[in-house]
Amino acid sequence: MTDDRALVALARIASNGEWRKAFIRQLVAFEAEIEAPGVDVREEITGPLVDALFDDDQVVRKALSNGVAFEFLYRSKIARDFVMSVPETPDHAWEPQTSRLLVKLARRAQQVVIGGAYFGDHAILIAREIAARGGMVHAFEPNPQQRAMLQRNAEINGLTNIRARPEGLWSDSGASLKLVGYDSFATAEPAANEEEAFTTVTIADYLAAAGVDRLDLIVVDIEGAELGALTGAEPFLARPTGDAPDILFEVHRNYVDWSNGLGNTQIVKLLTAHGYTVFALRDFNSNYDLAGKPIELIPVDAVHLEGPPHGFNMVAVKDAGMFQGPDYAIVRGVSPKYLRHRDPKLHHPVGGL
Repeated sequence: MTDDRALVALARIASNGEWRKAFIRQLVAFEAEIEAPGVDVREEITGPLVDALFDDDQVVRKALSNGVAFEFLYRSKIARDFVMSVPETPDHAWEPQTSRLLVKLARRAQQVVIGGAYFGDHAILIAREIAARGGMVHAFEPNPQQRAMLQRNAEINGLTNIRARPEGLWSDSGASLKLVGYDSFATAEPAANEEEAFTTVTIADYLAAAGVDRLDLIVVDIEGAELGALTGAEPFLARPTGDAPDILFEVHRNYVDWSNGLGNTQIVKLLTAHGYTVFALRDFNSNYDLAGKPIELIPVDAVHLEGPPHGFNMVAVKDAGMFQGPDYAIVRGVSPKYLRHRDPKLHHPVGGL
């Protein structure tokens, strides 16, 4: 039985901002000091204690080492792990290698489309990178509360080059969908009534209406709708090397059947048919300091996929030569999921943590 005194104690800590910060620091130190092979300490022990210090509707503010500031609702693992970051002022909000790669891809970009922009954890970094040369981020987020946080984060960072859109990216325009599930885990399904519905649009239709004839980067993390979104961008995918967009997208076993290998999934076949080379991106689904580590990419035919249903990010480019050099490492036979508590040979960076 839970001791009510423990709940009262946590509530007292939560009510004092300095106490809360100090308590979180001690929990993070605890993670570093103990050895618990096979135990996900963050998910099973320290994370729930931190969750008890916040309400779902609570807005938290936190800055990155480059001066970018974020405000966000405490509603997800994204929020929790950002709050528990080491160092306390990190260089990213979520997914260290994904964040680094997106900034690098943004250096080649002028027009960017993001599906599932959330509160802007990646969109803000991209918009900041391309702002000086007049670049624009078209950021789609059907969740009105998260879209409001995205707009707020653009405001507090002085960015005017983010167009926050309420539509959902899909394979056709004009469909009515609704979000089913909580916050970052919500998926899209047909809507029964207008009150809960949002309208879909294809990337090609949206850009045509906006008068944009070039697309340099697509980022889609939309809980199973990635294939539809990319299908709706085929006129751009068909363009030659140098004119076609780079693409970063998520795949998840709940939505993508990779039992015959990633190369045989519909989404990868769509991209390779248009001349893309596709890699799995190795990363933590968390906030984790990987400064100085190369971005590890796995060729699509060499990804270790065993384990419970899980998801990870992938990147598709038409010029794979861009991944040569010390900032990148092509690796084979390992998992795209970095996991601190699992077999290091499969789930840690090849160069070690």
